[in-house]
Amino acid sequence: MPRWTDRFERFAVDVILERRDGKRAAVLRWLLFLLSLLYGRLVRWRLWLYNRNLAHAHSLGCLVISVGNLTVGGTGKTPVVEKLARELTRAGRRVAILSRGYKSASGGILGRWRRAASPGEAVRPGPRVVSDGKRALLGPLLAGDEPYMLASNLQGVMILTGKDRVRSGLAAIRQWGVDTLLLDDGFQYLPLKERLDIVLVDRESPFGNRFLLPRGTLREPISHIRRADILLVTKCDGSPLAALKSELRRLNRHAPIVECAHFPRYLVQVNTGQKRPLHFLDGLRVVALSGIARPESFENGLRKLGAEIVYARRFADHHRFAEAEVLRVLQRAQARAAAAVITTEKDAVRLPFLRTPPPVPIYFLRVEIEFLHGAEALWSRIREKMRPEPPPALPHSGRISSLAEEPAANGAASAVL
Repeated sequence: MPRWTDRFERFAVDVILERRDGKRAAVLRWLLFLLSLLYGRLVRWRLWLYNRNLAHAHSLGCLVISVGNLTVGGTGKTPVVEKLARELTRAGRRVAILSRGYKSASGGILGRWRRAASPGEAVRPGPRVVSDGKRALLGPLLAGDEPYMLASNLQGVMILTGKDRVRSGLAAIRQWGVDTLLLDDGFQYLPLKERLDIVLVDRESPFGNRFLLPRGTLREPISHIRRADILLVTKCDGSPLAALKSELRRLNRHAPIVECAHFPRYLVQVNTGQKRPLHFLDGLRVVALSGIARPESFENGLRKLGAEIVYARRFADHHRFAEAEVLRVLQRAQARAAAAVITTEKDAVRLPFLRTPPPVPIYFLRVEIEFLHGAEALWSRIREKMRPEPPPALPHSGRISSLAEEPAANGAASAVL
């Protein structure tokens, strides 16, 4: 991302979240509010078209699970997608993850320029195969942060990126025989129907500032959460959820509410792959480096593990780090006698190659999701969507929506499925 766009994004976020005062910020917020009214009308109109079958939605004839949210960023979708993919694969399902590939450098003039600068990373037209289930086939620059991270952590799971996820899903079914599709960030992707919608709700900030884009962080009105089949409350820490659950139940009367939390597991040194236990952070002076939607959540997590943060460097979400930026952070770490620089796993895949070993080691914090309460309701809903009969042979022509309705045989069942 060019530096000026990074600065503008940070400025816009500060205005939206009312971190900036003054007349200019107030006028901007009013203009953004007017735009959000127009945006809301467009969102409602789009949903109306699909509900009335005036816009065509496709059925791919297999188990389709969407993991998404109402707000922009910060709810922890990627660990949830990884958890579901791992459990479904363990249950004998043939799983493919379909992602849009947010902020990958595969398209447009900028994409062509970056491909010229990275000749080792080739891209085919159409859906891009990030992983064939055995290894990652694209790097983070072309795949996008989350798809590459999933490809690095999952075996036996195909990962494809592309804006047209109907096309990506069809390719996965025809060419690799998958029977389960996971849509990463798929709640707003309406062209695929007959699916299970899992909507994540951040316990700390369920609906952002409750304004629609661009005045707020909501992608669609809060009332649209009624479309969810499962509500997954993330970042639970044992504090009472009665008020949040009451509001969710008022908005959606049928979806089970599942509680989950993100648990840190260990640290990984970026340039060597060496693992460190969590107690390594106890009393350690560190620099926190992040380019995510909710950096304060990451930093608070480090403090809970006993780390002393002597400096925190925050970049915009999905920021692509330049070598000079990382070197400046390392210099600041040395100046403040920090023993390590700690970043997130998602940020680690965007760190540039350093020509010399860093003077201060850089680690990323490995985080995994765990379901705390209501997990059986989640797996029960997934089981209800499974069908025992395999589909007939897929056609090579004709409308996608005419494909077989039944997925492949379930295979061996796991404890959860």
